[in-house]
Amino acid sequence: MEQERNVDRLAGILIKVGIFAVIALMCWYFRSVLVYVIGAFVVSLIGHPLVRLLRKIKIRGKSLPDALLTVVAIIIILATILLLIAQFIPVVTGIIHDTSLMNAQDLPYNSLLDQLDLWLISIFPSLGGDFNLVNFLLDQFKGVLSFSSVSSMLGSVTTLASSLGVGLFSVFFISFFFIKDELLFGKIICALVPDRIEASVFSTIEDITHLLSRYFVGIIIEVLAVAIIDFLGLWLIARIGVGYALGIAFMAGLLNIIPYVGPLVGEVMGVLLCLVLKYGAGVGLDVPVLAFMLIVLAIMLFAQLIDNMVLQPVIYSTSIKASPLEIFIVLLMAGNIGGTVGLIVGVPAYTVVRVIAARFFAENKIVKRLMPGIEQENTDALL
Repeated sequence: MEQERNVDRLAGILIKVGIFAVIALMCWYFRSVLVYVIGAFVVSLIGHPLVRLLRKIKIRGKSLPDALLTVVAIIIILATILLLIAQFIPVVTGIIHDTSLMNAQDLPYNSLLDQLDLWLISIFPSLGGDFNLVNFLLDQFKGVLSFSSVSSMLGSVTTLASSLGVGLFSVFFISFFFIKDELLFGKIICALVPDRIEASVFSTIEDITHLLSRYFVGIIIEVLAVAIIDFLGLWLIARIGVGYALGIAFMAGLLNIIPYVGPLVGEVMGVLLCLVLKYGAGVGLDVPVLAFMLIVLAIMLFAQLIDNMVLQPVIYSTSIKASPLEIFIVLLMAGNIGGTVGLIVGVPAYTVVRVIAARFFAENKIVKRLMPGIEQENTDALL
Protein backbone atom coordinates (compact mmCIF):
# COMPACT_ATOMS: atom_id res chain seq x y z
CA MET A 1 0.00 0.00 0.00
CA GLU A 2 2.78 2.41 0.94
CA GLN A 3 4.58 1.58 -2.28
CA GLU A 4 1.45 2.38 -4.29
CA ARG A 5 1.16 5.74 -2.53
CA ASN A 6 4.78 6.52 -3.35
CA VAL A 7 4.14 5.60 -6.98
CA ASP A 8 1.07 7.86 -7.03
CA ARG A 9 3.06 10.72 -5.52
CA LEU A 10 5.83 10.24 -8.04
CA ALA A 11 3.31 10.12 -10.86
CA GLY A 12 1.69 13.33 -9.58
CA ILE A 13 5.07 15.08 -9.41
CA LEU A 14 5.96 13.92 -12.91
CA ILE A 15 2.63 15.15 -14.25
CA LYS A 16 3.14 18.56 -12.65
CA VAL A 17 6.69 18.75 -13.98
CA GLY A 18 5.44 17.77 -17.43
CA ILE A 19 2.70 20.41 -17.36
CA PHE A 20 5.22 23.03 -16.23
CA ALA A 21 7.62 22.00 -18.99
CA VAL A 22 4.88 22.23 -21.61
CA ILE A 23 3.86 25.69 -20.36
CA ALA A 24 7.48 26.86 -20.34
CA LEU A 25 7.99 25.49 -23.87
CA MET A 26 4.86 27.24 -25.12
CA CYS A 27 5.95 30.51 -23.48
CA TRP A 28 9.32 30.24 -25.21
CA TYR A 29 7.83 29.33 -28.58
CA PHE A 30 5.28 32.15 -28.39
CA ARG A 31 7.61 34.55 -26.59
CA SER A 32 6.88 37.37 -29.02
CA VAL A 33 3.17 37.11 -28.24
CA LEU A 34 4.00 37.01 -24.53
CA VAL A 35 6.06 40.19 -24.91
CA TYR A 36 3.10 41.86 -26.62
CA VAL A 37 0.79 40.84 -23.77
CA ILE A 38 3.23 42.08 -21.11
CA GLY A 39 3.71 45.32 -23.03
CA ALA A 40 -0.04 45.77 -23.28
CA PHE A 41 -0.32 45.14 -19.54
CA VAL A 42 2.24 47.89 -18.87
CA VAL A 43 0.37 50.28 -21.17
CA SER A 44 -2.86 49.44 -19.36
CA LEU A 45 -1.23 50.31 -16.03
CA ILE A 46 -0.71 53.82 -17.40
CA GLY A 47 -4.08 53.89 -19.14
CA HIS A 48 -6.18 53.00 -16.09
CA PRO A 49 -5.47 56.28 -14.21
CA LEU A 50 -6.15 58.22 -17.41
CA VAL A 51 -9.53 56.53 -17.89
CA ARG A 52 -10.46 57.15 -14.24
CA LEU A 53 -9.51 60.79 -14.71
CA LEU A 54 -11.50 61.07 -17.94
CA ARG A 55 -14.56 59.55 -16.25
CA LYS A 56 -14.80 62.70 -14.14
CA ILE A 57 -15.69 64.63 -17.30
CA LYS A 58 -19.47 64.76 -17.45
CA ILE A 59 -21.63 65.65 -20.42
CA ARG A 60 -25.20 66.35 -19.34
CA GLY A 61 -24.46 64.56 -16.09
CA LYS A 62 -23.23 61.40 -17.77
CA SER A 63 -19.76 60.04 -18.40
CA LEU A 64 -18.62 58.99 -21.84
CA PRO A 65 -18.72 55.27 -22.71
CA ASP A 66 -15.76 53.25 -21.45
CA ALA A 67 -14.79 52.23 -24.98
CA LEU A 68 -14.51 55.87 -26.05
CA LEU A 69 -12.58 56.79 -22.89
CA THR A 70 -10.20 53.92 -23.57
CA VAL A 71 -9.59 55.13 -27.13
CA VAL A 72 -8.91 58.65 -25.84
CA ALA A 73 -6.46 57.32 -23.25
CA ILE A 74 -4.58 55.31 -25.89
CA ILE A 75 -4.47 58.36 -28.17
CA ILE A 76 -2.97 60.42 -25.32
CA ILE A 77 -0.30 57.78 -24.70
CA LEU A 78 0.53 57.49 -28.41
CA ALA A 79 0.63 61.27 -28.82
CA THR A 80 3.04 61.54 -25.90
CA ILE A 81 5.35 58.93 -27.44
CA LEU A 82 5.24 60.64 -30.83
CA LEU A 83 5.94 64.00 -29.18
CA LEU A 84 9.06 62.59 -27.54
CA ILE A 85 10.25 61.13 -30.83
CA ALA A 86 9.54 64.41 -32.60
CA GLN A 87 11.79 66.21 -30.13
CA PHE A 88 14.74 63.92 -30.87
CA ILE A 89 14.65 64.10 -34.66
CA PRO A 90 15.53 67.80 -35.09
CA VAL A 91 18.22 67.60 -32.43
CA VAL A 92 19.89 64.56 -34.00
CA THR A 93 19.71 65.93 -37.56
CA GLY A 94 20.88 69.35 -36.41
CA ILE A 95 23.86 67.92 -34.54
CA ILE A 96 24.82 65.75 -37.51
CA HIS A 97 24.71 68.80 -39.80
CA ASP A 98 26.54 71.11 -37.40
CA THR A 99 29.20 68.55 -36.53
CA SER A 100 29.97 67.94 -40.21
CA LEU A 101 30.63 71.68 -40.63
CA MET A 102 32.82 72.05 -37.57
CA ASN A 103 36.54 72.67 -37.94
CA ALA A 104 38.59 71.31 -35.08
CA GLN A 105 41.23 74.04 -35.50
CA ASP A 106 38.62 76.73 -34.81
CA LEU A 107 37.74 75.45 -31.36
CA PRO A 108 38.84 77.71 -28.50
CA TYR A 109 41.04 76.34 -25.74
CA ASN A 110 42.34 77.69 -22.50
CA SER A 111 45.38 76.98 -20.42
CA LEU A 112 43.58 74.48 -18.20
CA LEU A 113 42.61 72.28 -21.15
CA ASP A 114 46.15 72.61 -22.53
CA GLN A 115 47.49 71.39 -19.20
CA LEU A 116 45.08 68.49 -19.30
CA ASP A 117 46.38 67.56 -22.75
CA LEU A 118 49.99 67.71 -21.52
CA TRP A 119 49.10 65.57 -18.52
CA LEU A 120 47.49 62.91 -20.73
CA ILE A 121 50.52 62.96 -23.07
CA SER A 122 52.86 62.47 -20.12
CA ILE A 123 50.88 59.43 -18.97
CA PHE A 124 50.28 57.99 -22.45
CA PRO A 125 53.27 59.01 -24.66
CA SER A 126 51.80 56.99 -27.54
CA LEU A 127 49.15 59.70 -27.97
CA GLY A 128 51.73 61.97 -29.58
CA GLY A 129 52.91 65.47 -28.81
CA ASP A 130 50.08 67.17 -30.71
CA PHE A 131 47.29 65.27 -28.97
CA ASN A 132 44.25 67.36 -28.05
CA LEU A 133 41.41 65.89 -26.02
CA VAL A 134 38.66 68.11 -27.43
CA ASN A 135 39.80 67.40 -31.00
CA PHE A 136 39.87 63.69 -30.23
CA LEU A 137 36.33 63.70 -28.80
CA LEU A 138 35.12 65.77 -31.73
CA ASP A 139 36.62 63.36 -34.27
CA GLN A 140 35.02 60.41 -32.49
CA PHE A 141 31.71 62.23 -32.42
CA LYS A 142 31.95 62.96 -36.12
CA GLY A 143 32.65 59.29 -36.80
CA VAL A 144 29.56 58.23 -34.90
CA LEU A 145 27.35 60.82 -36.56
CA SER A 146 28.90 60.63 -40.01
CA PHE A 147 26.66 60.27 -43.04
CA SER A 148 27.97 56.80 -43.85
CA SER A 149 27.34 55.46 -40.35
CA VAL A 150 23.86 56.98 -40.25
CA SER A 151 23.10 55.58 -43.72
CA SER A 152 24.20 52.11 -42.68
CA MET A 153 21.85 52.33 -39.71
CA LEU A 154 18.91 53.26 -41.92
CA GLY A 155 18.94 49.85 -43.58
CA SER A 156 18.55 48.00 -40.29
CA VAL A 157 16.00 50.53 -39.09
CA THR A 158 13.96 50.04 -42.25
CA THR A 159 13.96 46.26 -41.86
CA LEU A 160 12.81 46.63 -38.27
CA ALA A 161 10.11 49.15 -39.13
CA SER A 162 7.56 46.58 -40.30
CA SER A 163 8.04 44.29 -37.30
CA LEU A 164 8.01 47.29 -34.97
CA GLY A 165 4.77 48.48 -36.54
CA VAL A 166 3.18 45.07 -36.05
CA GLY A 167 4.42 45.00 -32.48
CA LEU A 168 3.08 48.45 -31.62
CA PHE A 169 -0.28 47.68 -33.21
CA SER A 170 -0.50 44.39 -31.30
CA VAL A 171 0.45 45.99 -27.99
CA PHE A 172 -2.06 48.83 -28.26
CA PHE A 173 -4.79 46.58 -29.65
CA ILE A 174 -4.44 44.22 -26.67
CA SER A 175 -4.08 47.13 -24.26
CA PHE A 176 -7.45 48.48 -25.44
CA PHE A 177 -9.20 45.48 -23.89
CA PHE A 178 -6.99 45.54 -20.78
CA ILE A 179 -7.79 49.22 -20.21
CA LYS A 180 -11.49 48.88 -20.99
CA ASP A 181 -11.84 45.99 -18.53
CA GLU A 182 -9.45 46.49 -15.60
CA LEU A 183 -10.11 42.95 -14.37
CA LEU A 184 -9.46 41.22 -17.70
CA PHE A 185 -5.78 40.46 -17.09
CA GLY A 186 -6.58 38.99 -13.68
CA LYS A 187 -9.36 36.86 -15.17
CA ILE A 188 -6.95 35.43 -17.76
CA ILE A 189 -4.37 34.50 -15.12
CA CYS A 190 -6.99 33.06 -12.76
CA ALA A 191 -8.28 30.82 -15.55
CA LEU A 192 -4.89 29.05 -15.47
CA VAL A 193 -4.68 28.36 -11.73
CA PRO A 194 -6.49 25.83 -9.49
CA ASP A 195 -9.86 26.84 -8.07
CA ARG A 196 -8.67 26.64 -4.45
CA ILE A 197 -6.22 29.53 -4.88
CA GLU A 198 -8.13 31.49 -7.50
CA ALA A 199 -9.44 34.10 -5.04
CA SER A 200 -5.97 34.67 -3.56
CA VAL A 201 -4.38 34.92 -7.00
CA PHE A 202 -7.00 37.41 -8.15
CA SER A 203 -6.43 39.59 -5.06
CA THR A 204 -2.67 39.35 -5.61
CA ILE A 205 -3.02 40.51 -9.21
CA GLU A 206 -5.19 43.43 -8.08
CA ASP A 207 -2.51 44.48 -5.57
CA ILE A 208 0.24 44.12 -8.16
CA THR A 209 -1.73 46.12 -10.71
CA HIS A 210 -2.42 48.88 -8.18
CA LEU A 211 1.22 49.19 -7.05
CA LEU A 212 2.72 48.94 -10.53
CA SER A 213 0.24 51.48 -11.88
CA ARG A 214 1.34 53.97 -9.23
CA TYR A 215 4.98 53.11 -9.93
CA PHE A 216 4.78 53.69 -13.69
CA VAL A 217 2.78 56.89 -13.25
CA GLY A 218 5.45 58.01 -10.79
CA ILE A 219 8.19 57.17 -13.30
CA ILE A 220 6.43 59.28 -15.94
CA ILE A 221 6.19 62.18 -13.49
CA GLU A 222 9.89 61.72 -12.66
CA VAL A 223 10.91 61.74 -16.33
CA LEU A 224 8.83 64.85 -17.04
CA ALA A 225 10.13 66.66 -13.95
CA VAL A 226 13.79 65.99 -14.80
CA ALA A 227 13.17 66.96 -18.43
CA ILE A 228 11.43 70.22 -17.45
CA ILE A 229 14.20 71.23 -15.05
CA ASP A 230 16.89 70.43 -17.63
CA PHE A 231 14.94 72.25 -20.36
CA LEU A 232 14.50 75.42 -18.33
CA GLY A 233 18.15 75.43 -17.31
CA LEU A 234 19.52 74.72 -20.79
CA TRP A 235 17.17 77.25 -22.39
CA LEU A 236 17.27 80.11 -19.89
CA ILE A 237 20.78 79.71 -18.45
CA ALA A 238 22.89 77.88 -21.06
CA ARG A 239 20.97 79.60 -23.90
CA ILE A 240 21.19 76.75 -26.41
CA GLY A 241 17.77 77.37 -27.94
CA VAL A 242 14.28 76.00 -27.37
CA GLY A 243 14.41 73.08 -29.83
CA TYR A 244 17.85 71.85 -28.81
CA ALA A 245 17.04 72.29 -25.12
CA LEU A 246 13.83 70.27 -25.47
CA GLY A 247 15.56 67.41 -27.28
CA ILE A 248 18.48 67.13 -24.85
CA ALA A 249 16.20 67.52 -21.84
CA PHE A 250 13.85 64.73 -22.96
CA MET A 251 16.87 62.53 -23.73
CA ALA A 252 18.17 63.07 -20.19
CA GLY A 253 14.72 62.45 -18.75
CA LEU A 254 14.27 59.17 -20.62
CA LEU A 255 17.76 57.96 -19.68
CA ASN A 256 16.82 58.68 -16.09
CA ILE A 257 14.58 55.59 -16.25
CA ILE A 258 17.76 53.48 -16.02
CA PRO A 259 18.75 53.66 -12.33
CA TYR A 260 22.24 54.94 -11.44
CA VAL A 261 23.74 54.45 -14.91
CA GLY A 262 21.13 56.39 -16.89
CA PRO A 263 21.54 59.75 -15.13
CA LEU A 264 25.34 59.58 -15.49
CA VAL A 265 25.09 58.78 -19.21
CA GLY A 266 22.52 61.55 -19.65
CA GLU A 267 24.76 64.13 -18.00
CA VAL A 268 27.82 63.18 -20.05
CA MET A 269 25.86 63.13 -23.32
CA GLY A 270 24.14 66.40 -22.42
CA VAL A 271 27.44 68.18 -21.82
CA LEU A 272 28.99 66.81 -25.03
CA LEU A 273 25.92 67.66 -27.13
CA CYS A 274 25.77 71.18 -25.75
CA LEU A 275 29.49 71.59 -26.45
CA VAL A 276 29.02 70.47 -30.06
CA LEU A 277 26.04 72.79 -30.49
CA LYS A 278 27.95 75.75 -29.04
CA TYR A 279 30.86 75.49 -31.45
CA GLY A 280 28.93 73.98 -34.34
CA ALA A 281 25.67 75.93 -34.39
CA GLY A 282 26.95 78.95 -32.50
CA VAL A 283 24.37 78.75 -29.72
CA GLY A 284 24.94 79.04 -26.00
CA LEU A 285 26.48 81.46 -23.53
CA ASP A 286 29.48 83.44 -24.70
CA VAL A 287 31.86 82.04 -22.08
CA PRO A 288 35.04 79.92 -22.22
CA VAL A 289 34.58 76.27 -23.10
CA LEU A 290 35.33 74.96 -19.63
CA ALA A 291 32.95 77.43 -17.98
CA PHE A 292 30.21 76.46 -20.46
CA MET A 293 30.72 72.76 -19.73
CA LEU A 294 30.56 73.40 -15.97
CA ILE A 295 27.36 75.43 -16.35
CA VAL A 296 25.64 72.67 -18.33
CA LEU A 297 26.88 70.03 -15.88
CA ALA A 298 25.61 72.08 -12.92
CA ILE A 299 22.18 72.39 -14.53
CA MET A 300 21.88 68.64 -15.07
CA LEU A 301 23.30 67.83 -11.63
CA PHE A 302 20.70 70.14 -10.06
CA ALA A 303 17.93 68.20 -11.84
CA GLN A 304 19.38 64.93 -10.54
CA LEU A 305 19.62 66.36 -7.03
CA ILE A 306 15.92 67.22 -7.08
CA ASP A 307 15.17 63.75 -8.44
CA ASN A 308 17.26 61.91 -5.84
CA MET A 309 16.12 63.92 -2.84
CA VAL A 310 12.46 64.53 -3.67
CA LEU A 311 11.05 62.42 -6.49
CA GLN A 312 12.64 58.98 -6.01
CA PRO A 313 11.94 58.69 -2.24
CA VAL A 314 8.28 59.52 -2.85
CA ILE A 315 7.96 57.12 -5.81
CA TYR A 316 9.72 54.17 -4.18
CA SER A 317 8.21 54.59 -0.72
CA THR A 318 4.60 55.22 -1.74
CA SER A 319 4.35 53.02 -4.83
CA ILE A 320 6.34 49.85 -4.10
CA LYS A 321 6.71 50.24 -0.30
CA ALA A 322 10.38 49.27 -0.24
CA SER A 323 13.34 50.81 1.58
CA PRO A 324 16.23 52.42 -0.35
CA LEU A 325 18.56 49.61 0.78
CA GLU A 326 16.23 46.98 -0.67
CA ILE A 327 16.01 48.86 -3.95
CA PHE A 328 19.79 49.27 -4.13
CA ILE A 329 20.46 45.56 -3.56
CA VAL A 330 17.71 44.57 -6.00
CA LEU A 331 19.15 46.85 -8.69
CA LEU A 332 22.66 45.46 -8.13
CA MET A 333 21.37 41.92 -8.60
CA ALA A 334 19.15 42.86 -11.56
CA GLY A 335 21.99 44.70 -13.27
CA ASN A 336 24.33 41.76 -12.75
CA ILE A 337 21.79 39.37 -14.26
CA GLY A 338 20.26 41.40 -17.08
CA GLY A 339 22.46 44.47 -17.58
CA THR A 340 20.58 47.60 -18.62
CA VAL A 341 17.33 45.69 -19.20
CA GLY A 342 17.68 44.19 -15.73
CA LEU A 343 18.04 47.65 -14.19
CA ILE A 344 14.86 48.80 -15.91
CA VAL A 345 12.68 45.81 -14.99
CA GLY A 346 14.31 45.11 -11.61
CA VAL A 347 12.05 47.29 -9.46
CA PRO A 348 8.73 46.22 -11.10
CA ALA A 349 9.78 42.56 -10.85
CA TYR A 350 10.69 43.02 -7.18
CA THR A 351 7.31 44.63 -6.58
CA VAL A 352 5.62 41.51 -7.95
CA VAL A 353 7.79 39.31 -5.70
CA ARG A 354 6.92 41.38 -2.62
CA VAL A 355 3.18 41.19 -3.25
CA ILE A 356 3.31 37.42 -3.87
CA ALA A 357 5.38 36.97 -0.69
CA ALA A 358 2.86 39.05 1.29
CA ARG A 359 -0.03 36.93 0.03
CA PHE A 360 1.32 33.39 0.06
CA PHE A 361 4.51 33.27 2.17
CA ALA A 362 3.95 35.82 4.94
CA GLU A 363 4.56 33.18 7.64
CA ASN A 364 7.81 31.96 6.11
CA LYS A 365 10.82 32.65 8.34
CA ILE A 366 13.08 33.77 5.50
CA VAL A 367 10.42 36.17 4.21
CA LYS A 368 9.90 37.61 7.69
CA ARG A 369 13.64 38.20 8.17
CA LEU A 370 14.31 39.65 4.73
CA MET A 371 11.08 41.67 4.62
CA PRO A 372 10.30 42.66 8.22
CA GLY A 373 7.29 44.75 7.19
CA ILE A 374 5.70 42.04 5.10
CA GLU A 375 3.03 41.16 7.69
CA GLN A 376 1.84 44.77 7.87
CA GLU A 377 1.82 44.96 4.08
CA ASN A 378 -0.25 41.78 3.98
CA THR A 379 -2.73 43.29 6.45
CA ASP A 380 -2.93 46.51 4.43
CA ALA A 381 -3.48 44.51 1.26
CA LEU A 382 -6.32 42.57 2.85
CA LEU A 383 -7.92 45.83 4.02
